Amino acid sequence: MTPLTYLYAPGDRPHVVAKALASGADAVIIDLEDAVAPDRKDYALTATAELLAGPQPLPVHVRVNSPRSRHTRQAVEALSALPGLAAFRVPKVAHATDIRRIARLAPGVPLHPLLETALAIEHAYTIATADPAVHGISLGEADLRADLGVRDGAALDWPRSRIVVAARAAGLPPPPQSVFPDIRDLDALYASCAHGRALGFLGRAAIHPRQLRVIERAFRPTQREIEAAEEVITAAATDEGALALPDGRFVDAAIVAAARRTLSIAHRADTS
Repeated sequence: MTPLTYLYAPGDRPHVVAKALASGADAVIIDLEDAVAPDRKDYALTATAELLAGPQPLPVHVRVNSPRSRHTRQAVEALSALPGLAAFRVPKVAHATDIRRIARLAPGVPLHPLLETALAIEHAYTIATADPAVHGISLGEADLRADLGVRDGAALDWPRSRIVVAARAAGLPPPPQSVFPDIRDLDALYASCAHGRALGFLGRAAIHPRQLRVIERAFRPTQREIEAAEEVITAAATDEGALALPDGRFVDAAIVAAARRTLSIAHRADTS
């Protein structure tokens, strides 16, 4: 199933994590970083380890701390072998060496670096290809805004496009969008998702369950998009190589792959 929604939950609040697991999100991200106060980090790790000691009903990612933090080494060593863990999300990655360090500590565990500084954006492709354990990259927009000293969201469109291109060049899935901080303004969330989708993002992280359905609706293919994708797939099944559809659209292998992804997302929405 193609994931569209990822819901954050603080690791030191197990009851909130339990609600997140039942929220309808495609994946849950247990946060051991920003959402947890320094004096609660040990408890958050203990609670997370207890939860992940058994299998979970949906993928559970854990956002650890900075690659250079002692808390990160503790978390990676404590959680890597647990059956309930699906992946680590690694914040504040600036160099390929940051992610290689985590990969050595967690062999076989998928890693998702978060790019949150100008330096990280400059190194986007090398981070995306740093290790086979990297299964995806994404932005941390709040920290990136602070690093760049910008307030207008449009100022982040170039970094957004940069990581979409880096992910594609590295053969990774399209990145999910960063969180939308206003949990009340769902219209603005939808508009932001539509803009992100136009830039090449797929899905989004959320900080509240009420955001999930909006994100899913924004990234779900329209009926017209589904019909166009079906037309491409039908044409590709009856011909080989590049071809032109009756309406003049040119179809090649990349267009066919995009059509298949559209139909995969549509099917995911139909069965969720």
